[in-house]
Amino acid sequence: LCESYNRQYGRDYRSVMPTNLYGPNDNFHPDNSHVIPALIRRFHEATKKSADEVVIWGSGTPMREFLHVDDMAAASIHVMQLDNQTYQAATQPMLSHINVGTGVDCTIRELAETTAKVTGYQGKLVFDSSKPDGTPRKLMDVSRLKTLGWTASTTLESGLESTYQWFKENAETARMG
Repeated sequence: LCESYNRQYGRDYRSVMPTNLYGPNDNFHPDNSHVIPALIRRFHEATKKSADEVVIWGSGTPMREFLHVDDMAAASIHVMQLDNQTYQAATQPMLSHINVGTGVDCTIRELAETTAKVTGYQGKLVFDSSKPDGTPRKLMDVSRLKTLGWTASTTLESGLESTYQWFKENAETARMG
């Protein structure tokens, strides 16, 4: 759509394609949230209740890439501020979107272990292999964005820490069901 508007109306719209995003103001609902806010909520509640274990869907082996929303905003601004010649040189007609991610993935098990650490959960992690794993791996090629001079600056652990801090400060009003 951006390319069509650019051709038809002489605009300079640009399209960025993010990987899995997380951060403040996420959806922490127990039934329809994505993996990071779901784990944050689950570990937070388990910590408060001193639960012995937390059950995580799947085997824990699928690999996912996650990007903090602050990095997504920074990447969007970076791409928006590129001069047209630089942007055009890095893209092609009918393939002008730019993937935005970290270029680094982790297993769901590693994500769960890091989330448990960030939330202070000390109990056992149980992976329920009777639940679906989904796609084995989702990792974006972010080489185009790196060539354009941008890389993510938020590590997964520091992003989880800031998201958990936001969650604790806003638990009464956060989207949790």
